[in-house]
Amino acid sequence: MSTVDKVKALEYHRFPTPGKIETVPTKPFGTPADLALAYSPGVAFPCLEIAANPAESFNYTGRGNLVAVVSNGTAVLGLGNIGPEASKPVMEGKALLFKIFAGIDSYDVEVNETDPQRFVQVVKAIAPTFGGINLEDIKAPECFEIEEALVGKIGIPVMHDDQHGTAVIVGAALINALKVQDKNIGDVRVVVNGAGAAAVACTRLIEALGVRHRNIVMCDSKGVIRTDRASLPPSKAAFATSAEGLHTLADAVNGADVFLGLSVADVLTPAMLATMAERPVVFALANPNPEIARDAALAVRTDLVYATGRSDYPNQINNVLGFPYIFRGALDCRASVINETMKLAAAHAIAALAREPATDRIRSLYPDDKLEFGRDYILPKPFDRRLLETVPAAVARAAAESGVALSPIEDYDAYGDRILRYVAATDRLLESIIGKIPVL
Repeated sequence: MSTVDKVKALEYHRFPTPGKIETVPTKPFGTPADLALAYSPGVAFPCLEIAANPAESFNYTGRGNLVAVVSNGTAVLGLGNIGPEASKPVMEGKALLFKIFAGIDSYDVEVNETDPQRFVQVVKAIAPTFGGINLEDIKAPECFEIEEALVGKIGIPVMHDDQHGTAVIVGAALINALKVQDKNIGDVRVVVNGAGAAAVACTRLIEALGVRHRNIVMCDSKGVIRTDRASLPPSKAAFATSAEGLHTLADAVNGADVFLGLSVADVLTPAMLATMAERPVVFALANPNPEIARDAALAVRTDLVYATGRSDYPNQINNVLGFPYIFRGALDCRASVINETMKLAAAHAIAALAREPATDRIRSLYPDDKLEFGRDYILPKPFDRRLLETVPAAVARAAAESGVALSPIEDYDAYGDRILRYVAATDRLLESIIGKIPVL
């Protein structure tokens, strides 16, 4: 893993051109005739077609391949509430990831608004520009209110990636971790430490995958979330327990099969881990320092499957495995929403890919990693281009089957060929970008 320091990071973002994305034309523009088609008078014809039928905007403009990354900067990475201007480097980075991994054009939109209802009105107002909305780094509980007010209301897919992107990857990882540990998802006891947006979304998704509600215990900074605690918000009340003897995190993890941490560093002690069931699963996702360090965990439990959000350890829970491909599939079938069926399809497709033999290309990119399905390889690597070949198709199928695809894929073989062209074009783009980047 390359070392990142402040000087390198600042130079990367400032030189040779400030920022990480730009706009490039997609049509010829070198002659007067080209400009007459692009603007006046030729542009009037598609305008009139769209005026007669607004859905034609997907055929005559770039809207169908354009996603907005929208944030108010109230919950940025590990930085907290740093505001819209300071969040822009992160949102530009997200836009870059959309392009290089799935060929999706993206604009970052930083909104100077913290009131949820007014934020919703801003997003509704700009929705006609875009084919999809990726909400990003908005603090809880406002993010729940904002997403609920937008999903299914503006005719294009909306997803808060901090919630659902994380949930999809956690779901995929859990599917495979339980296969490795030879455990049935309907039988496992799960402890979720953390009760923010990501934790709630992850818990809901693993329930949809088959974890029984009665087998889930959720904890926050005060301990186990119990029904006898006063003034619980709805997001926490949904997972409150009345079980006797469960008050602290230590109580909860005793005998548990799975620990899912989306909280703070070092909260899961080695002594607590030692009390978990045989062949446990620990997803310690606090960043940059997990709930229990990998070395400390493996020193206590050699029968462990362990994952973090860090790229310098095996089994990184990385949202880039999901959101570019979920939106790719949603855009390509004109899905009106990204629903639970589509998220589950993405989780299963991502999990299935990790069980396939790694390609020579992937092995060459990760020469130090053991890329064989097992304790240290439960998720595919971010640069596995087969993600683009498999996940969007699974998402598009799920959209059609659940009745939210406005333009269902008619020929999945032809769609597969189209995706392969995306792969080739994106790989060429990556190569050209890498070739132009100066060595600092």
